[in-house]
Amino acid sequence: MNKQLIDEIIKELNKPIPIYVTKINPDISLPFYATNGSSGMDIKTSTDIIIKAHETVLIPTGLKMAIPQGYEIQIRPRSGLSLKTNLRIPNSPGTIDSDYKDEIKIIAYNAGLEDIKFNKNDRIAQIVLCKVEKITFILKDTIDDIGFNREGGFGHTGT
Repeated sequence: MNKQLIDEIIKELNKPIPIYVTKINPDISLPFYATNGSSGMDIKTSTDIIIKAHETVLIPTGLKMAIPQGYEIQIRPRSGLSLKTNLRIPNSPGTIDSDYKDEIKIIAYNAGLEDIKFNKNDRIAQIVLCKVEKITFILKDTIDDIGFNREGGFGHTGT
């Protein structure tokens, strides 16, 4: 196979999935990749917000998205924000299903003893688009004869 054909195949495989989005407020910016190698897109808060110590809140993003069926958007913490503040995304990764059409809000918890303040358009979390495979369960009397069989339970390997 020649290099040009390989490059065309790689380009096609890496083609972005289109996501339709509506801005609730016109001055909200869309999520963006901070670098070419970023897996997640930074998403921002649509309002000023103060999160009190040990408080859990919903942080509005001002965005609604039409996620294609067969995909989900995961909400994940930004590593720098987790390192520098006591902000935690407690249900990380949070799942936004393809049939959810309301405003995306980030569940956030202040694990610290002092309030945390965010200004409108501060980067609050990141979103990652993930393919979702569907499951069909097949009820069996035993699964011991299917696949690899390992002895032991949780923690049996010492980790």
